[in-house]
Amino acid sequence: MRSPRDFFKPLAVGAPEPVREIPFRPSRVIHFFPPQNEKLVSKLPDIIPTVDILLGNLEDAIPMADKEAARAGLVQVGKTVDMGTTQLWTRINSLDSPWALDDLTTLVTEIGDKLDVIMVPKVEGPEDIHYVDRLLAQLEAKAGLKKPLLVHAILETARGVANIEAICAASPRMQGLSLGPADLAANRRMKTTRVGGGHPDYVVRVDPPAGDDGPQYGAPRATFQQDLWHYTIARMVDACVTFGLLPFYGPFGDIKDTVACEDQFRNAYLLGCVGAWSLHPAQVEIAKRVFSPRPEDVRQAQRVIDAMGDGTGAIMLDGKMEDDASVKQCKVVVELARQLAARDPELAASYGF
Repeated sequence: MRSPRDFFKPLAVGAPEPVREIPFRPSRVIHFFPPQNEKLVSKLPDIIPTVDILLGNLEDAIPMADKEAARAGLVQVGKTVDMGTTQLWTRINSLDSPWALDDLTTLVTEIGDKLDVIMVPKVEGPEDIHYVDRLLAQLEAKAGLKKPLLVHAILETARGVANIEAICAASPRMQGLSLGPADLAANRRMKTTRVGGGHPDYVVRVDPPAGDDGPQYGAPRATFQQDLWHYTIARMVDACVTFGLLPFYGPFGDIKDTVACEDQFRNAYLLGCVGAWSLHPAQVEIAKRVFSPRPEDVRQAQRVIDAMGDGTGAIMLDGKMEDDASVKQCKVVVELARQLAARDPELAASYGF
């Protein structure tokens, strides 16, 4: 059994000390790009200021024939592209693939000082994080890095969801979790071919109308489409908050359905997620808008905080009871707004900061 005192000691001689608290930076949108695509890479200087996180993807969306080119392309981006205040992440190949070891070895030793987070797909248990944790420490020591790289796990299997708390607690490197709805749906044998979002067959139906001889079961009845991912997102948020990590909604595959994308992102935001993935520039603005508190919500939250004084007791404001729990909720909104406003002048103006 590992002593708690050892949890924050480096796992390799010469590696940087682990972080004791995960830093929160604006993380509304993780924008994916294929590093081997020179045309898209040439557009990165224009994209970088518009996103909070830029992620060089090496995994599933990259054809097998392009794996090495994608890795080399990401190294080149790390060495030559000015990221400004935008975070640079990567999603490596899965740990059971023939590319994951080379991904980590190459990226950490060549651009480890430019990377913020390593996203690990298909994490099923703490043993996966332990492997990455130790290897990263060895590579950090070899590269002479001064700060540790953080790890972000994707929930893509039922076993991963079942082990979610153990995954979150596996290492002080753990930065957050993302929902991977497509692979998770396949692993669970869910009968949907969609990447995220709801399904027209997953509904609740209103009760039958009453008639003189009882319920009219054959009468038309309204149905309401439900969210297939509500349980998993809520569980992910609870686990992340328990261990001080950041929860993210993953991809929404129907690029043209921006309305449903916004609905799905907003569900995740309301449940506690801090951001979502972007697979297309059209989704960048959706994620930034959804995961930023509305100006009217910020103003109302500040009104409650101001009216509550020292934050104790209870008052009536606009006919509603506000108490210490209300202040805690309002501070979450206002603090997030201030963090985002520090990076986004337009948001700062809309918030009146």
